[in-house]
Amino acid sequence: MPITSQLPSIPRAALRTVEADGVSVFYREAGPADAPVILLLHGFASSSHMFRELIPRLASHYRVIAPDMPGFGFTTVPAARNYTYTFDALAKTVQAFVEQLGLKRYAVYVFDYGAPVGFRLALAQPERISAIVSQNGNAYEEGLGDAWGPVRRYWANPIAENRETLRAAFTLEGQRSDYLAGVSNPQSVAPEAYFLDTALLQRPGNADIQLDLFLDYASNIKLYPDFQAYFRAAKPPLLAIWGKHDPYFIPPGAEAYRRDNPNARMQFLDTGHCALETHVDDIAGAIHELLSDGASQS
Repeated sequence: MPITSQLPSIPRAALRTVEADGVSVFYREAGPADAPVILLLHGFASSSHMFRELIPRLASHYRVIAPDMPGFGFTTVPAARNYTYTFDALAKTVQAFVEQLGLKRYAVYVFDYGAPVGFRLALAQPERISAIVSQNGNAYEEGLGDAWGPVRRYWANPIAENRETLRAAFTLEGQRSDYLAGVSNPQSVAPEAYFLDTALLQRPGNADIQLDLFLDYASNIKLYPDFQAYFRAAKPPLLAIWGKHDPYFIPPGAEAYRRDNPNARMQFLDTGHCALETHVDDIAGAIHELLSDGASQS
C-alpha cells in the first residue's frame, strides 16, 4: 500500500477570482459546495493569507470562503473604477461578492477591519447571518485601546503632519510589531506573514489607500450603536474569541458583546492581535463547537 494512502486527507484551498462591484476579487475557498458556509473577513494589513492555517481545519465540515478586500492582498481594482476607499465601499464590494457567489446564509468570522465590514452586511441582510465569530473584531468604544492614539489625533485634526505620522505602520518594523505585540514566544509567529503584508503595503499608491481607511475608521464608531442594536434584536449565536494582549482591541470590547447578546460566548487567549498565528487550533475548535451546537445553516 502506498504510504500516502495511509495519511489523513487535508483539504486544500482553491485560489480563485471573481468580478464583483467592478473589482476583481481574489479569494480562497475550500470544503464541500453543499456544506454550511463560513465567510472569513480579514483585517489590516493582512488578507485571506491570514486564514491559511484555519481554512484546512474547518473545510472538512464547512464551505469556507475568504476574500481579499479592495486595497489588500491580491484583489485588484481597475483604475477606471475610481474606487473610493471607505468602509462603506468595502462592505458594498463584499456584499456584491456574496451575491456573485450566491451565498444565501452564512456564518461570518470577523477580525479587525473585517468586523465593521461584516457587521454592515448583517445590518443590510440580517436574515443571512447564521452566526458570528469575532476574533478581536470590535463593536464597542470601550474596546479601543490606547494604541489608537495616533489615529484618533488624525481623526480630530486630519492635517498632513498627522497623516504622515501614521506611515510608520506600513514598514516592516511596524508590521512585525503588530504581529508580535503581546506574544510570549515570538518564534511561534511565521515571519512570512508580516513580510508579505509589508510587501503588499509598499505597492505604489497603497499607503495612501490605507491612510484613507485610517481616517474613515471613525465612521465605524458612529455605527457602533447600530451594530449593538442588531446584536440585541437578532441575538445571533456569537463567539468573541480574543487575544487578550491586543493593544488595539482590548478585552472590554469582547466582554461588551454580552451586554447586548446575553448568549454570547467569550474566550480569551494568551496572545496578541493576530491570534490565528499562535492559537489556530483553539480558534478552530471554538468555531466548530459554536456551529455544531446548532448555529450552522440548514
